Amino acid sequence: MEAAIMTLVTQFKTYAGKDGASSTLSKDEFQSLVASQLPNYVKNGSDPAVIDQLMGSLDENNDGELTFSEFWQLIGKLASKQGGFCQ
Repeated sequence: MEAAIMTLVTQFKTYAGKDGASSTLSKDEFQSLVASQLPNYVKNGSDPAVIDQLMGSLDENNDGELTFSEFWQLIGKLASKQGGFCQ
């Protein structure tokens, strides 16, 4: 599990800061990460409307960017769904 956590942190940092703050994902950075790293988990991840909806559901403070904590919600939801823990 430690390797999985390191991979998630590394991928977040790789995409964050390309066009703004290095500790958050902008909409474009998030879309790039989702399309590249989660193509089988997020359907139509290259569709701006899908990204807007998904980002809106994760962006708790409505600042237009995702912190790692906000991004982590998505990972938790996807892992729960994959594991059959969601109802």
